[in-house]
Amino acid sequence: MDSSLEAAINEWHASVNDGDLERAARAVGDPVVVLGPKGAGPITPAQFAEWVERSGIQLVPRSWHPISARMMVVEEDATWPETEEPTRVATVFRASGRKITAALRLPDLKAALEVACICREMAATE
Repeated sequence: MDSSLEAAINEWHASVNDGDLERAARAVGDPVVVLGPKGAGPITPAQFAEWVERSGIQLVPRSWHPISARMMVVEEDATWPETEEPTRVATVFRASGRKITAALRLPDLKAALEVACICREMAATE
């Protein structure tokens, strides 16, 4: 696993879980591509920080699945302020340097691995 990729993912999780909006904005690229139940597309670091505040999400990494030097799938237990029990999800992360440039949250590990493999193949054919 590339240490800068791992560091970027760890910083992303720490800033999101701490609800530290300035730190969260610094943890992502400009733009950062996101995918979740409410949509997909590029957003600014400020918009990402707003999402962190609005969602109140907590994501505990459970398993790491390297895809490429810049891409990793992390299976996580997600909780929100209104939920009691965690929900297992998986996020496809892409990093550049020590910043997350994509965070694609999917409902399960299988779906995340499929998306990550497609993204890897697309990048390889550019």
